[in-house]
Amino acid sequence: MSAADSTSKHGAFPVQKPDEEWRRTLSPEAYKVLRKHGTERPGSSPLNYEKRTGTFTCAGCGSPLFASDTKFESGTGWPSFFQPMEGAVATTTDRSFFMTRTEVHCATCGGHLGHVFPDGPRPTGQRYCMNGVSLGFEPAGNGA
Repeated sequence: MSAADSTSKHGAFPVQKPDEEWRRTLSPEAYKVLRKHGTERPGSSPLNYEKRTGTFTCAGCGSPLFASDTKFESGTGWPSFFQPMEGAVATTTDRSFFMTRTEVHCATCGGHLGHVFPDGPRPTGQRYCMNGVSLGFEPAGNGA
């Protein structure tokens, strides 16, 4: 589970687009979360209930992020995973709201996905708590 620590919010990522292009290609909700570090309402994403075999991808650039067999029910209202795909995510320290958390970004486009916490299940003990609007899903057999 290697998550590279990025040094800037968007400068270190291979896929970069002008803000106008992100606005044009993402829904307003996805833009707010992926590009402006927003958070969706808990329980609002259909992906929280996705149980099929496949791959969860970045809604911004389509990069594969999490295999479906790493997803678990955390009870938080957001899709949660215990491990990202190798090299799929990057992290930064988030000191907003008078606390310190580890923010998770797509390693390809830098899109904000959510946060990782040390209270997940075995085998990693990690809980990658992701905003569903920042994810896509590719069922197995459809290129996943």
